[in-house]
Amino acid sequence: MVATVDDLAQSGAHPKIPRTDVLLADPRLQAAERRLGRPLVKAAVTRAQQRARDAEISPDQAAVADEAVAELPATAASIARVLNATGVLVHTNLGRAPLGQAARDAIAAAAGTCDVEFDLAAGARAGQRGRGAIEALRAAVPNAQAAGVVNNNAAALVLAATALAAGKEIIISRGELIEIGDRFRLPDLLSSTGARLREVGTTNRTTPADYEQAIGADTAMILKVHPSNYKVEGFTSSATISELAALSVPLVHDIGSGLLAPHPLLPDEPDAATSLRNGADLVTASGDKLLGGPQAGLILGDEALVRRLLRHPLARALRVDKLTLAALEATIAGPLPPVARFLAADHKDLTHRSERAVAALTAHAIPATVASTEAAVGGGGAPGVTLPSAAIALAEDLALPLRHGPAVRRGQAPAVVGRLEKGRLLLDLRSVDPADDDTLITAIIAAATG
Repeated sequence: MVATVDDLAQSGAHPKIPRTDVLLADPRLQAAERRLGRPLVKAAVTRAQQRARDAEISPDQAAVADEAVAELPATAASIARVLNATGVLVHTNLGRAPLGQAARDAIAAAAGTCDVEFDLAAGARAGQRGRGAIEALRAAVPNAQAAGVVNNNAAALVLAATALAAGKEIIISRGELIEIGDRFRLPDLLSSTGARLREVGTTNRTTPADYEQAIGADTAMILKVHPSNYKVEGFTSSATISELAALSVPLVHDIGSGLLAPHPLLPDEPDAATSLRNGADLVTASGDKLLGGPQAGLILGDEALVRRLLRHPLARALRVDKLTLAALEATIAGPLPPVARFLAADHKDLTHRSERAVAALTAHAIPATVASTEAAVGGGGAPGVTLPSAAIALAEDLALPLRHGPAVRRGQAPAVVGRLEKGRLLLDLRSVDPADDDTLITAIIAAATG
């Protein structure tokens, strides 16, 4: 008679656990070792063996091997896929903009050896690294005489301040001395470059005359910063780009969220094309927010100034890799990326998708309803703007199993993150790609059924 797990647990007997080398000889684990590496596979085997020692599974070799296979991670990296159902389209904690298929394909093509610094036609070193991404940026913003790419928008500002204003003054409004997440403060960043900040105006009102009166022999540039993660309302005023451009001092405009051209749904969000047309000398922006691409800092504008920045020694420390260049070019030149599609999603379509999901869940005896919601842009963009949306409303106790339940830990379903509101878990579909609807439904069923 074969002893069961319960028999062993009740008798206090110590089951004989299959040896590690025997388990690692399993063809499935050998294949996994080639894909994931020996340490990760061995760790999965160790966890399976411990479960057998704890009488949670049978000590039979086949059972322990099956458990080890189930314990294998999906990839060799610890970063896990997450379905963003928060309704925040650009969620910083979830990696900001999800890349479109064109960008993912471009990354795959560039992941091996590639022509990032090689001219295949000439058989020699290329004259410009990342030429395709630069040309895509120039095509998207025709009034930019030149463009450059560094590793994020903070890097673009650091480079501009270092190359143009080290040891000199940057004039900036007190109302634009912003702080963003993780205690990052713009004044600290700019001061670290050796530039001195000349603060003008007040928190709520700064006029062109305030800037003009501050201009002196040590003035290197005027910096205008879009307060992209908050909004000041009431008795306020600020100088426009056109007004500041008339002061004949190099004008750098940090637009933040990365719109290259005006967006009809976001009329108050600055964009690169309009800023340059109105007289900004340089525009800096993020690549992984409203642009919908990879993390990157974009520099657009006057050719002489852009060249000055990119030839500064610091530019070498801030340059991006081949994967970023590939993804950025594909995002700009390819089809609309997910963030752009999420913004444009029709409310009726979102409601229909929610109804379809609720019907599928109800068929599995999972309580669910359709809820009308409001989504947000997020990621330090379009503060105060809400977008009508629709969500799947579930019991709030499903939040944890959807994020970190057994199916998620074993790689059988992606993690799903929603938001808790009035005792319900809301899974907002404006931030979920329609192609992932079936995956989302399957993940909910797995979380609800354990």
